[in-house]
Amino acid sequence: MKPEVAFFDFTCCEGCQLQIADLEEDIIGLVNLVDVVEFREVLTGKAPRYDIAFIEGSISRPEDEERVKEIRGRSTLLVAFGACATTGGVNKLKNLRGAMDSVKKEVYGENWAMPHLETYATKAVDEVVKVDLKIHGCPITRSEFLKIVKALVFGTKPEIPDFPVCVECKMKGNECMFDKGHTCIGPITRAGCGAICPTNNSSCEGCRGAVPNPNKNAMHEVLEKYGMSLDAIKRDFTIFSIDPEVGQ
Repeated sequence: MKPEVAFFDFTCCEGCQLQIADLEEDIIGLVNLVDVVEFREVLTGKAPRYDIAFIEGSISRPEDEERVKEIRGRSTLLVAFGACATTGGVNKLKNLRGAMDSVKKEVYGENWAMPHLETYATKAVDEVVKVDLKIHGCPITRSEFLKIVKALVFGTKPEIPDFPVCVECKMKGNECMFDKGHTCIGPITRAGCGAICPTNNSSCEGCRGAVPNPNKNAMHEVLEKYGMSLDAIKRDFTIFSIDPEVGQ
């Protein structure tokens, strides 16, 4: 029997699920591998248990925590996919503002104290439940998603890149964004996207999270070469919840 797979969304734009819904002809290969039993974007079915549950979105409410725990309890494998689920994503920026009341005041003005506007700190999925695998990106890369699903179905270890985006930039012959007068955190960001942003003349903002064991010396050397400091680019780190200490 094919593995039963489900997709769930929490606080997110649902762009990662749209990547899957838009697989076009590759969707045939996916449904030949797995039986999709829940996926709000494309069908109405429900199931009591799942071999693999894919979670998109960050956890930003107490009821979200309870729901993701319930999903975890009914799943053999749980995969966080997309930046919001794997790191907290841009949703986690509000955590940097300190007390949540200050966030509410900034967003809702004089109505901030209304009881239905309760605000909580945002969490990545693995801050609430055990996550068996993460698929990185904002949004995820369709080709990488398909490779990972195949690996899970056939019981092999999925290949998740553990080297920085700079490697992919060099493989593509891209001119360094620093040489163009821009900042870029590709030196400490996990590859796997094909360096899509620098290839299209846009700096890497770290949507795939920090590479394991980042080469901090290399980052320092790049900044020193271009007369920059870590303090000057700390904002770039926080867009997708990469701890600036990674670059220290």
